[in-house]
Amino acid sequence: MRPMRFDNLYSHDFARVAVGLPLCRVADPAFNAAQTIALLQQAAAEGAAVVAFPELGLSAYSCDDLFHQRALLDGCEAALAEVAAATQALPIVAIVGMPLRVEQRLFNCAVVLLRGRVLGVVPKTYLPNYGEFYEARQFCSGEEATVSTVTLLGQLVPFGSRQIFTADDLPLLRLHVEICEDVWTPIPPSSFAALAGATVLVNLSASNVVVGKATYRRQLVAQQSARCLAAYVYSSAGAGESTTDLAWDGQALVCENGELLVESERFQRRSQLVTADVDLERLGRERMRQTSFGDAVRLHASYVGAFRHVAFTLGLDRDQPLALRRRVERFPYVPADHSRRDERCQEVYSIQVQGLTQRLASSGIRKLVVGISGGLDSTHALLVAARAMDALGLPRTNIIGVTMPGFATGERTRAQALRLMAAVGCEAREIDIRPSCTQMLKDIGHPHRDEQPVYDVTFENVQAGERTNHLFRLANLTGGLVLGTGDLSELALGWCTYGVGDHMSHYNVNASVPKTLIQHLVRWVAETHQLGEGTDTQVLLDILDTEISPELIPGSLQSTEATVGAYALQDFNLFYTLRHGYATAKIAFLARHAWDEVYSLPEIKRVLRIFVQRFFKGSQFKRSCVPNAPKVGSGGSLSPRGDWRAPSDSEAAVWLADLDRVPEPRSGS
Repeated sequence: MRPMRFDNLYSHDFARVAVGLPLCRVADPAFNAAQTIALLQQAAAEGAAVVAFPELGLSAYSCDDLFHQRALLDGCEAALAEVAAATQALPIVAIVGMPLRVEQRLFNCAVVLLRGRVLGVVPKTYLPNYGEFYEARQFCSGEEATVSTVTLLGQLVPFGSRQIFTADDLPLLRLHVEICEDVWTPIPPSSFAALAGATVLVNLSASNVVVGKATYRRQLVAQQSARCLAAYVYSSAGAGESTTDLAWDGQALVCENGELLVESERFQRRSQLVTADVDLERLGRERMRQTSFGDAVRLHASYVGAFRHVAFTLGLDRDQPLALRRRVERFPYVPADHSRRDERCQEVYSIQVQGLTQRLASSGIRKLVVGISGGLDSTHALLVAARAMDALGLPRTNIIGVTMPGFATGERTRAQALRLMAAVGCEAREIDIRPSCTQMLKDIGHPHRDEQPVYDVTFENVQAGERTNHLFRLANLTGGLVLGTGDLSELALGWCTYGVGDHMSHYNVNASVPKTLIQHLVRWVAETHQLGEGTDTQVLLDILDTEISPELIPGSLQSTEATVGAYALQDFNLFYTLRHGYATAKIAFLARHAWDEVYSLPEIKRVLRIFVQRFFKGSQFKRSCVPNAPKVGSGGSLSPRGDWRAPSDSEAAVWLADLDRVPEPRSGS
């Protein structure tokens, strides 16, 4: 395996794509070529692998009947030669638009260039001939072509709409090109290209502007990228096009699987270049995961099989650092935008409440039993329980909250548990588990029976087990249902006591909600007064400010994060492992990009190692038999009946080996 330059985005299957919007002059190919070359060189200098330019950019789109003038057509071919020459020493694919004569007919074409060569020519398939458009007056559809090759710049090259251009030194980069109207049709050519393997769909467009059209374009491009599980690179004409009857805004877009990555500034009287780093591996994995994509390939096999694959070598320099230009959220389970975050919190609560109310209604059970520790997870579970009772029209006193102090319970958490139950309005009970734990330790012959300070895992699990045992027996007595509190992060790390412990319940509303999202949910409840005006919400803020701890060992403040690593990092690791299946080196690369100002690379690597060891090797047996719980987010769950099925005796060797490829920072590598 070739040594990996860790800090180069191409080492992690990203590709930088660019859209150039050159200032143009109508019917002045030499000027347009010069503007195109300047942006091409800028894109290459910025490390882009692909740069796309507007439809008919070498001539300008708004030439109308001038397209049938030989001087203009000759000038465009001369301009193409200039652009091709400029690509000679550049490791970048350039896609330019021009009118091209083929067999005494004229086609609206995209020409794909690399290192002085023409890789192929793609004609426009759908010609708009309505409203302000009269393209059928000047051009023929690519479907009417009678040849599959053309001679251009002295080279015999492929010609046709069914071409995919594949980089053999970046195999996941597979380009397809369509032109403007093609994407506005019910079944765009790019849909079939995606089924044939294209991952980056490029559209050379002109597209004049009218009120509301920019929003529609944005939606159209985003949705096409989502349907095709692809990146979609869209260019359009801007300043310099004729305004005889139309106006032009120069809207460039790059979307990836439905997400807008970058957009140009519209209505600029200057050339522009925008770039975005697309995650090619993400696209490939989504296609592999969504079996319906493969079904579509099978159903359209005859059409898909007609695509030609044109191979090329970029020759990218991967020995130099190239930082990622892409927003990577620190909290992938939590929207960064405040308004979207509130909407997400509302929806998460609604999903959890719906799951719990259905379970109560179907079972005929009207009471809930919840262990309340004064910490984060049980707080959130109690809040969900309260809203479920409200939704069912039952009193909150049907919730029996139980705080169960043990050998190391702090006064702060005990007081918070009591305040929380009072704020919610549930029935509050307190059971001291120390006597029963002492008896258990004595019965099994633990050194603690002789008052020896042996605080091992048995000492801890006896307390966790006694709490759960009390909850189940109390549920038997009261006709209630034990509500689980453990979260997705703890399940991923195996941070729960198996069987008769916090691992078990009758129903768990938190099982697919990670710790970092629970923190935001509890804060949202406090800030938006979800418990009702006048309720003590300060207790929720106090709980959020409390160190996360199991409180099982006397005389010490046990920090959970000191043992398992920061939950902020572990949830990041979990998301990219569970949702995308990334290698550990790529996760470390993304984590450093997102968390560079907070966590050093050695710390990121240390915490990721803990995750790998615990997730892949040490704790699957716990996840193989978890209670029922509603799936909350697209980030996945760990239920063996849902998103995650894995052997309980797997090894972590391959993940650890990949993690060892992450260098210790010495010279910026």
